[in-house]
Amino acid sequence: MTIETFLAAQGWGDAQQEPLAGDASSRRYIRLYSGPRCAILMIDPQGDTALFASLSRHLRDVGLSAPDIYAATSELMLLEDFGDAQFARVAKNEPNLVQTLYTYAVDVLCHLEHSPLPPDLTLATPDHLGQMIEPAFTHYLPLMGVDTGDTASEITSRLTDLLAQNLPPDHVLVLRDYHAENMIWLPDRSGVQSVGLLDFQDALAGPPIYDLVSLLQDARRDVSEDCNAATLAHYLNKSGRSQAEVLPAFHLLGLQRNLRILGIFARLAVERGKPAYLSLIPRVWAHIQTSLATPIARDLRPLIDGLFPTPTADRLVAGRQP
Repeated sequence: MTIETFLAAQGWGDAQQEPLAGDASSRRYIRLYSGPRCAILMIDPQGDTALFASLSRHLRDVGLSAPDIYAATSELMLLEDFGDAQFARVAKNEPNLVQTLYTYAVDVLCHLEHSPLPPDLTLATPDHLGQMIEPAFTHYLPLMGVDTGDTASEITSRLTDLLAQNLPPDHVLVLRDYHAENMIWLPDRSGVQSVGLLDFQDALAGPPIYDLVSLLQDARRDVSEDCNAATLAHYLNKSGRSQAEVLPAFHLLGLQRNLRILGIFARLAVERGKPAYLSLIPRVWAHIQTSLATPIARDLRPLIDGLFPTPTADRLVAGRQP
């Protein structure tokens, strides 16, 4: 079905169309205006709109704000428009609201910890999480001109073992891309519903704390030390978890997540022609260094520092030369 046919069938055939910035996937988004009405058209060449719709319904069923789905085919979806008040944009324009935003974001995570899991999600076991860092070796290190050798498997094995020893045993709905560009401030709604959730179709059943890492070790914006400390303190208080339980898991998941992101960003730059992602790599590397400096990572630090070069601007540019 063409976009024109789909929109006409849903009563949006005459809508004004405004392309929106996409995410790291192949999906595209268009804002539609028709009189006083607004909606978002998602175009997904991968054809997984059904998963997005299912997760959106689940999130709404457990009392959170995910977009209502008005209509969908396998590749096209018409959904509720939450507006432009991205947490990242609000934080920049109204810095006095930053801690409020992050406090509500933590409240959503704690709400999910006490909500049922949707069916049929991939289970993010320590083995699965360990294997997810493969893009760091297959895409990022080649960009840096580094041969991984045997160290890659040793890093994966040690990280997997540490995750198995230190992650909480329970599983929650992990949204995965839980950061300030994927949340919309909805101040007209109350409590956890004031956080509009986007980009959750890659969700897993995984460890608590994963999305807290996504929030605080943000690849796209700096989170101040004060905000980081206050947000972590709020999570500890709200979740009832101890710092001794949370911090080792936080930094191990930080290493897992950020090593993977190095590879994903390198792949996007080289294979998808999106070089802007290279400018984010130094921040991701800084998050890795923060986590490597903690006691839980003492056995990993020499392996990672010995294999991964610092991503200086010269190296990143040189890596993209034909």
